[in-house]
Amino acid sequence: MRKKVIAGNWKMNKLPNEAISFIEELENYVKDSENEVVICAPYTDLFYALNMAQGTNIKIGAQNMNWEEKGAYTGEVSGEMLKSIGVEYVIIGHSERRAYYNETDETVNKKLKKALSLELKPIVCVGESLEQRESGDAKTIVTTQTKLALEGLTNKEVEDTIIAYEPIWAIGTGKTATKEDANETIKWIREEVAKNYGEEVANKVIIQYGGSVKSSNAKELFEMSDIDGGLVGGASLVAEEFAKIVNYNK
Repeated sequence: MRKKVIAGNWKMNKLPNEAISFIEELENYVKDSENEVVICAPYTDLFYALNMAQGTNIKIGAQNMNWEEKGAYTGEVSGEMLKSIGVEYVIIGHSERRAYYNETDETVNKKLKKALSLELKPIVCVGESLEQRESGDAKTIVTTQTKLALEGLTNKEVEDTIIAYEPIWAIGTGKTATKEDANETIKWIREEVAKNYGEEVANKVIIQYGGSVKSSNAKELFEMSDIDGGLVGGASLVAEEFAKIVNYNK
């Protein structure tokens, strides 16, 4: 049985003192959870979040990384830098990175390979726009993004990769795919993995849902057959609300 991984993506929110207070509060709510709890914080919060999370079941992730080890890349942060301070997870190819900062399927693939080589746990995002869904192209978009993201990986590396299905039209809009639509799309992703890496690998891959997840819909989403937790945006900024999502099964 696949483990549920519930990751909060703070995006460009929270100063270090706020990160410290949040994790201190969250720890009390989620300490007995059987689900994997991850907070993906801004770079400036990582050191403080890692310190606060020591001795807890809260894992810390970054929201992006470069595929190069070092060099003349002003403003960038390498996977080696993240690894050196104890970061465990990293989001790769979030729709906002693709839309605003020219992330491509090629750069996503390069970052994914680098993360895996460093034994960072990647959360790779795929998803379609509203226009693409309404035109009937959703399946082609998400399966192609999945195939290109994973290109060149071994079966073991694919098993170690978390995929987050993010319908772009449901991020930050308050709209959510129905549990049936979300599950169907995640099945398409799992089928694409099976086609390229076999059923055994596909059945082990954790695939999250990431479109306006909140405490009021977490249970119905996470209890679907193929949804293995969530990548949570706005609802991860309030400790009590995020904890309710983590503890959806209690």
